[in-house]
Amino acid sequence: MLLHHAFDATLARLPDHPALVCAGLRVTHAELDQRADALAGLLRQRGVQRGDRVALFLDNSVEFVAGVLAVLRAGAVFMPVNALTKHDKLAYMLRDARAAALLTQATLSDVWRAALADAASVHTVVVTGADDGPADARLQAWPEAGEGAVPHDPGTIDCDLASIIYTSGSTGFPKGVMLSHLNMVSAMRSVSGYLGLNERDTILCALPLAFDYGLYQVLMAWHVGATVVLERGFSFPVQVLDTMARERVTVFPGVPTMFATLLALKSLERFDLHALRMITNTAAALSEPHIAQLRALFPQATLYSMYGLTECKRVTYLPPEQLDIRPTSVGRGMPNEEVWLVDDEGRRLPNGSVGELVIRGSNVMLGYWEKPEETAKRLKPGLLPGERVLYSGDLFRTDAEGWLYFVARRDDIIKSRGEKVSPREVENAIHALPGVYEVAVVGVDDAVLGQAVKAYVTLKPGASLTERDVIRHCLARLESFMAPKVVEFVEALPKTDTGKIRKAGLA
Repeated sequence: MLLHHAFDATLARLPDHPALVCAGLRVTHAELDQRADALAGLLRQRGVQRGDRVALFLDNSVEFVAGVLAVLRAGAVFMPVNALTKHDKLAYMLRDARAAALLTQATLSDVWRAALADAASVHTVVVTGADDGPADARLQAWPEAGEGAVPHDPGTIDCDLASIIYTSGSTGFPKGVMLSHLNMVSAMRSVSGYLGLNERDTILCALPLAFDYGLYQVLMAWHVGATVVLERGFSFPVQVLDTMARERVTVFPGVPTMFATLLALKSLERFDLHALRMITNTAAALSEPHIAQLRALFPQATLYSMYGLTECKRVTYLPPEQLDIRPTSVGRGMPNEEVWLVDDEGRRLPNGSVGELVIRGSNVMLGYWEKPEETAKRLKPGLLPGERVLYSGDLFRTDAEGWLYFVARRDDIIKSRGEKVSPREVENAIHALPGVYEVAVVGVDDAVLGQAVKAYVTLKPGASLTERDVIRHCLARLESFMAPKVVEFVEALPKTDTGKIRKAGLA
C-alpha cells in the first residue's frame, strides 16, 4: 500500500463526503481528486520524475493538501515547508534536497523569489494566486480542476520515499528526515487505530501542515474518511472556536501552547463544543494542572497524552483511562512498534530506570537525507542482524509497570551541584502555582554550581507573583538542588514554528 492509496480507497467509498473545510470552501473527496490530478499532470508534463523532490511552501490550505496528493501521484517526494520560513532557510532546503519543483503562493513571493536565486535545481514553480513579480520561465499558474492529462502510475513501491520533512539539526542546519511510503502508512494506521478515528469525525487542524502532527491529521482523515477543518493557525483562538462550534468538530489536536491560550480565554462558555469527543496532545508534555483544567472544561471528551518525533512520527500514547492513575505519563509504545530504555553503553534497562528511549518499528525513518554521520548517531544496530533501530535522543524514566515519563532531551539536562536536574520536573512544579501561564526552565553557567537552574515565567492577566514566591514554592515540592536560583518574569516565551517553546536562546 502506498500513502496516497489511503485516499484512493476513501474516494471510491465516499466520493461526495467532505474531505476539507477551509476558508469558506467545502471540498469533497471527488473534488480534491480532480484538483490533485490536474496538478499531478502538470508536474509530469514539466518533467518531474519518480523520486524527484517537490517542496510545498504554502499556508494551511486546500492547495497544500491537493499538492501532497498530486506529488505522490506523480511518483515524487513531497517536502512540506512552514509558511513562516525565511528565504535563507528555504534556499538551504531546496539546495540540500536538490528540489525539482516548488508549489507555493503569490503572497509568499518575497520569500520564495529570494530563495530561488540560490536554488538552481528548481525548474518549475507552481503558484496559486496572482503574482505581479518579474517574469520567470519557471513560473506556472496553479491548474484548475479537470485541466491536463491524468498521470499514469510511475511504478512507485512502498520502500520508495514519500516525504522528506526537515527538522532542526544540532549543527544549526536542518536535517531532512527521509520517510518511505511504508514508514508513513505504518504510522498512519497505528495512530488512527488507537485513536479510533472514523468517517463520522470532523478534525480541527490549526497546526501547520508542514509539522508532522498537523500533516498526519490529513493523512489519517484520508485513511478513515473523516473531514478536516483547516485553519491557518491558532493566533485568533476565538475565531477558531467559532469554527469548531459551527462545524461541530469532534477531534481537536493541539500542543501545550494552544491549550494554555485556550484555558486563558474568559469567553469559552459561549461556544457550543459539545460535539467534541477527543483532544490529543503531543510536541511537549501537558502540565498536570492543564490536564485537570482541560478535563473539567470538556468532560465529554477523552484526552490522549502522546509523545513522538519526526523521525518516526509517533512513539507512545497514554490510554485515557490511565490519566487519573498516572497523569504525567506519556504511556507506552503504540501498536506495531517496540520501545525500551538503554543506558549510556546501549544496555537495555529494567523498569524503574532512567535512560534513552529506543524505537523499533516500520514507522522508523530511513535516515537523514545525505547525512550519513548524523544518521549513524540515531540509527544503530537492532535486535536482528542487519536491522537498525532509532535512538531518540530523549531521556525517559519508567515506573514499576513500564509506563513512560519524559525526563528531558539528553542535551537539556541541567547539571547543578553535581546533581542532574530534569527541567520538565521543575516546570511541572512551577505550573502548579496559580497565575502561571507558561514556564521554561534552563541551565545557565554558574561559577559555584557549574550550572544554575533558571526559570522564565509568563503570568496570566491580573496575576502577581514574585521571584521569592516561585522559589519558595519549588523548595516546598522539590529537592533543594532542583529549585531555581533565578526566576525571570517575561511578557512571552520564544516559540518555534510549530508552537514549542524555544529554549536555545534562553540559556
